[in-house]
Amino acid sequence: MIPLKKEHYSILYIGGDAGIKESFSNDSRISFLTVENGLEALDALQKHPEIDSIVCEMFLPGGTGLDLYDFLSKSEFATKLKLPFIIVVHDFDPNLYKKAFLAGVDDFYVTPLNHDKLLYRIDFIKEYKEKHQQNLGQEIKLKPYKMDWKKRAFDIVFASLALLLVSPILILAALAIWVESGFKGKVYYISKRFGRYEVFDFYKLRTMYLDADKRLKELKHLNQYADLIDEDKDDPCPRCAQLPEGQFCSQPLNYGNTKICEYWFLEKKKKKNQAAFIKIKDDPRVTRVGKILRNTSIDELPQLINVLKGDMSIVGNRPLPLYEANMLTTDQYSKRFGAPAGITGLWQVELRGKKGKMSEEERKMLDNNYADNHSFWGDIKLILRTIPALFQKENV
Repeated sequence: MIPLKKEHYSILYIGGDAGIKESFSNDSRISFLTVENGLEALDALQKHPEIDSIVCEMFLPGGTGLDLYDFLSKSEFATKLKLPFIIVVHDFDPNLYKKAFLAGVDDFYVTPLNHDKLLYRIDFIKEYKEKHQQNLGQEIKLKPYKMDWKKRAFDIVFASLALLLVSPILILAALAIWVESGFKGKVYYISKRFGRYEVFDFYKLRTMYLDADKRLKELKHLNQYADLIDEDKDDPCPRCAQLPEGQFCSQPLNYGNTKICEYWFLEKKKKKNQAAFIKIKDDPRVTRVGKILRNTSIDELPQLINVLKGDMSIVGNRPLPLYEANMLTTDQYSKRFGAPAGITGLWQVELRGKKGKMSEEERKMLDNNYADNHSFWGDIKLILRTIPALFQKENV
């Protein structure tokens, strides 16, 4: 156990639970004040500057601890104190847990309270707030991304010439889509995609039936990336591993015959039930015309318009649908977004059209590799290698 920073802690307890009061009274390391509402809490904070933390019941007379937290967070005096605000409940409820952290509280505990863990956590939160809270809430101004002028000039020239050359093919493809759909619906498809740290409208020829998006949930079990996840690994939580033995980085839950923190439980659940990328072989939502367009990559040609607009480049990491991009926000995988979004790239050239499956992990690493090492002449080489991959041997 890491030693505590203080021998004595002063806690402002907001609530009326006799068990909590008794446990605090029996711990010589803790002195506490009890109040019942926000006004009393603010008065206590002003009169007792030695207070180290606020421990508040979730349910209070006439409101909740989250309402009280909102009230105190708007107080300039309370904000300057940078005190940990900890919510306490007596029965774990995942909905309340999620709601509490979305509201911005510092931690969430279920009784009975383990004082060793509570005091250690107070130390940790106070130290963090003192070091970092001055930067919270400040507007971060990102410098606009400037693409290499050679790459941008190449994109404009290449996309312009390509659109002129393929315009007859685009017209015939659009007509075929329209006829197969019974002269209904749009022949093109627009979706929101996330590229280099920005969202934009992504253009494609429509290759699926008009109700394709509604059927996605029914087909998740066919996702190739989900099939490749190794469910047998029983790795410990990497965040908990950095804490003293017996402590958890988030709320501990019963998981079979052991305990697991909620963060790692959700990570395991995510890996088991859904992958970040979605790829369905022989997707039943694809039309007959759509299969031809996909196998020849004709459906991708409208993205040349995205290139002219500056949303994308000819070569880069594929822009992701928002539901996929939201799953790649960790430091390890968000690196891929540091490269321009592209029509083709390292991932497609390496394995697109080859027999066998690509793991989700391998695709992420290829995206990161491109983000770290992309260059103008490297892009030219990738374009030359892309041509054979256009005529792929499997339906994707």
